[in-house]
Amino acid sequence: MNILQLTWKNLRAKPLNAMLNILLVATGIFIISFVLILEKQTEQHLERNAANINLVVGAKGSPLQLILSSIYQVDYPTGNIKLSEAEQISKNPLVKKTIPLALGDNFKGFRIVGTTHDYPMIYDAKLAVGKLWKADMEVSIGAKVAMESGLKIGDKFAGVHGFMAESNDVHNESQYMVSGIYAPSNSVLDQLILTNVSSVWQIHGSHHHGTENDDAHQGEHDEDHDEHCAQHDHNEHQHDDTDAEAADKEITALLVFYRNPMAAVTLPRQINQNTNMQAASPVIEMNRLYSLMGIGIESANLIAYLIMLISAFSIFISLYNSMKERKYELALIRVLGGRKRTVFSLVLLEGLTISFVGFITGYLLSICASFFISIYSESNFHYGFNNYTNLGTNLILLGMSLLIGFTASVIPAIKSMRTNLSKTLDE
Repeated sequence: MNILQLTWKNLRAKPLNAMLNILLVATGIFIISFVLILEKQTEQHLERNAANINLVVGAKGSPLQLILSSIYQVDYPTGNIKLSEAEQISKNPLVKKTIPLALGDNFKGFRIVGTTHDYPMIYDAKLAVGKLWKADMEVSIGAKVAMESGLKIGDKFAGVHGFMAESNDVHNESQYMVSGIYAPSNSVLDQLILTNVSSVWQIHGSHHHGTENDDAHQGEHDEDHDEHCAQHDHNEHQHDDTDAEAADKEITALLVFYRNPMAAVTLPRQINQNTNMQAASPVIEMNRLYSLMGIGIESANLIAYLIMLISAFSIFISLYNSMKERKYELALIRVLGGRKRTVFSLVLLEGLTISFVGFITGYLLSICASFFISIYSESNFHYGFNNYTNLGTNLILLGMSLLIGFTASVIPAIKSMRTNLSKTLDE
């Protein structure tokens, strides 16, 4: 019987002790590994989707909510803002570029976003098939939308009011048509349905302004009105309606890109103090979110390290006590020709085996937990995990586990090696 078989036999002799020690090691490894996977995936999604956006302008409310709803599309907007006020920001000399966002509807849980062609460009998006939307009610959809909804080029669909997929408030009177499908970009764009802002207004009863089809819509309005009114009265009424509608146009948020660093110092303060809107910095709000997450992560890791320390003591006590019960067995091995280093290696190998099995168990548990969290996140927020492994981190955790096993077993191993044969056999 070789040393490996003997080690396995000794562990099986006391299965409850072995299982307890393995469970303690596995629990510590599971918590650390799971938290690291969760933290890494969250940071990757947050950094990728920030897309170097300097500022988000929206309705007064929670700045973090504004960032989450406008950039990451995972929260409800804080409200709407006047387009006329947003356009004033666009004209500011400190601003290089702005991108409007108009939210309010979804299709099978995927948000429909009214915006401009600049929006997909910030994520370096490329069309896999079809073309960008041009006319009203045309849409270009993300890769995940196409895959999960089954939409293809030329398909038509009706949006649902709000952000809940199971809502019964369906806009069947106006349907969108798919003109293009984006290639996967590993960004928030994969889960969005993009169209122009005018289409969002049109769905919600605003047939006006700012798109390629505005003249056609206005012409249709004129023809209908001519059937009831004289031409002179119609022109006056049309002018008044246009002014009223222009004042009422709203968007959900405005993404702002600075022209120079000076804008970061002055522009947010100007907006927050002098307008009815609020300006939120993605960097500042994400740092706050990281700090909140950091408290939970540090607490979880502290618990994990405490469990690992307890597991080291447990392995030590288990092996130390077993030396008393197995001293005759170890002495007999020495009498039959076994060397001191054989006895030393036997005890040491038991501790290392417990640690190694605990590491494998904990790591597999973390993979399973991450997989189920990914499924939940995918179904609720359309964000999934794309990587469950990190070779460098896994090697560190493996080394930590083996170090615990070695440290806990080295003293019992030395004690077994120094066993007095004659005294032990005479007892």
